[in-house]
Amino acid sequence: MDTCGVPAHIWNRWTAFWWMLRHHGDPRPALTDLGQRYGEPHRAYHTLEHIAHCLRELDAVRDHLDFAQFMLVESAIWYHDAVYDPRAKDNEEQSAQLAFNTLLGTEAFPLDAGQTLANMIRLSNHRDGFGVAIDVRDPRFPIATFLDIDLAILGQDQATYDAYATAIRREYAHVPDDAFRAGRAAVLEQFLARPRIYATDHFHRKYEAQARANLTREIAKLRAS
Repeated sequence: MDTCGVPAHIWNRWTAFWWMLRHHGDPRPALTDLGQRYGEPHRAYHTLEHIAHCLRELDAVRDHLDFAQFMLVESAIWYHDAVYDPRAKDNEEQSAQLAFNTLLGTEAFPLDAGQTLANMIRLSNHRDGFGVAIDVRDPRFPIATFLDIDLAILGQDQATYDAYATAIRREYAHVPDDAFRAGRAAVLEQFLARPRIYATDHFHRKYEAQARANLTREIAKLRAS
């Protein structure tokens, strides 16, 4: 079976996703493109493993979303880091445009849904978090779910979180140590300053306390260096 050079579990999930889109084209070119993007040598965290983790988190809340919402969130997961250059300022915008151009016109993505998807991906820079509870009746719930999924790494056990932090440092190897520590600490402090890191109840209950502990510990390490 041709898996486009990606792990079989990624291929299987992608083809199921493609079928749910009712996309009439060949699923292989788009996955080959994504596989090449997520396999770029400068990536250490923003890889297909990150996408696979996000998809597992999505599956855990599948019952919280209707079909259209689920497809929006899964689409955003596949494409939100498709363009990733740590030196660039427009990764989210470029990823949003790629998703829009690839998926627009399928049954799941008429124009308005495509625009919603692109806007969701733009928000994955996490500069503006909700900071409040968003429940399933709120029209922003799919967006909040996607953003919480992307931040699920913050609430993992200490060893997993530390491996993530190390991978982020590798991706920013071009940044001098002092500048990286100051910039990274400032970003993490912005998350801690929010009333809630996770807007949806599921992720708030599951990860909020551990995320705050992980962030506090890393910030202390960064500030002490």
